[in-house]
Amino acid sequence: MSLYRDLCQRSADPRRPFLLGPGESLSLADMAQASDQCADVAPGDVVALVGDFDASGIRNLLTLVDKKAIIMPLVAANRAQHEYCFAAGHVDVVMADGKLVRRQERQAAHPLLDQLRAQGHAGLILFSSGSTGSPKAIVHDFDKFLARFATPRPAWTTLGFLLFDHIGGLNTLFHMLYNNGLVVRPTARTVPAVLDDIRAHGVQLLPTTPTFLRMLVHSGLLDGADLPTLRLVTYGTELMDQNTLSTIADLLPQVDLRQTYGMSELGILRVRTRKRDELWIQIGGEGVESRVRDSELHIRAENRMLGYLNAPSPFDAEGWFNTKDLVELDGPWLRIVGRADNVINVGGLKVLPAEVESAALSFPGVRQAKANGAPNPLTGMHVELLCQPGEGVDLSIDALRRRLGEVLPPHARPLRIRVGTVPTGHRFKQT
Repeated sequence: MSLYRDLCQRSADPRRPFLLGPGESLSLADMAQASDQCADVAPGDVVALVGDFDASGIRNLLTLVDKKAIIMPLVAANRAQHEYCFAAGHVDVVMADGKLVRRQERQAAHPLLDQLRAQGHAGLILFSSGSTGSPKAIVHDFDKFLARFATPRPAWTTLGFLLFDHIGGLNTLFHMLYNNGLVVRPTARTVPAVLDDIRAHGVQLLPTTPTFLRMLVHSGLLDGADLPTLRLVTYGTELMDQNTLSTIADLLPQVDLRQTYGMSELGILRVRTRKRDELWIQIGGEGVESRVRDSELHIRAENRMLGYLNAPSPFDAEGWFNTKDLVELDGPWLRIVGRADNVINVGGLKVLPAEVESAALSFPGVRQAKANGAPNPLTGMHVELLCQPGEGVDLSIDALRRRLGEVLPPHARPLRIRVGTVPTGHRFKQT
């Protein structure tokens, strides 16, 4: 059965919109006609689909799944990286701006792509953030990816904050499609626009990132904000600091707050949060196992990727994946405290950037913070800190330095503190 027919059978009313966006609404009935843009796509073609969660993007996405193409969702915001993605992903066809361009006849094969073609399955190619090197091309079996949505679950009116090229954004879309939910495409991914969309459409669930939540806190627009329909905020994709979480919990006392955890390599995992204002979680779900080795989190998941197109397999012989996330344990609960590949070694003592950043973010007026290591002739490395103040804030570096001296051990105190803009990518996470 085609994906479209399956979704129609599951729908309580195919004429009911599943997507609302600026100036548009979209129902399954509106999509009865397959996309004409996909007519020249053959099964097994690797298709770079540049789009968004709008009528055109979703229609093309569903049509390509039914044609058993191997789909690489991309967004216009990172157009500068597209050529890299095309090459790393062995792209045959590019669909963008209403046009289809065949880049090449299918040439050099890759075993993972050939596996999907031999099985007659649709494929999905996503890219890692590239924060520790060149982005990795991650291959999933799209048929297997969709199978996890077959179990009915509650669906709320959800703001589609996460992007078209992000596994979390795809998870939001298909969860809504399979469970008769509604996705609200944001007018813009800015604090005022998001709050306006929540009010205008009765949004119940906001999935977002810690970076955006910090923007929300420092905007001042949450003070006394009237958001009667909002029931749940989920946050993930990067580390959350306790100060921001506590502030959001105070500003939105009626809203549940839950941490998510997922990697493009492993898919979306089920997470249980101990308390709404705490960072302690449990990771699990059907077909998911976790363990901790040398303070690093390892996960084994049935719905994992097939592998990378441009890097060796990261799985060990037993199927375990080392996430490189460093964790602390409290009985069955764990708290993510940093990344193993980001540890700064200062004279033989280890410093977690997140520890320094969290201390800086607790200082009034600091909106974003980024710590990193720099070479030092005496200690090998030292800590440097970049702080972005809130709008209109005159940040005192001397006062901040005194505060950090009170809360951080000597080896973790930044030798250099700068004030400037902390870089964030198109996915609203630090780069």
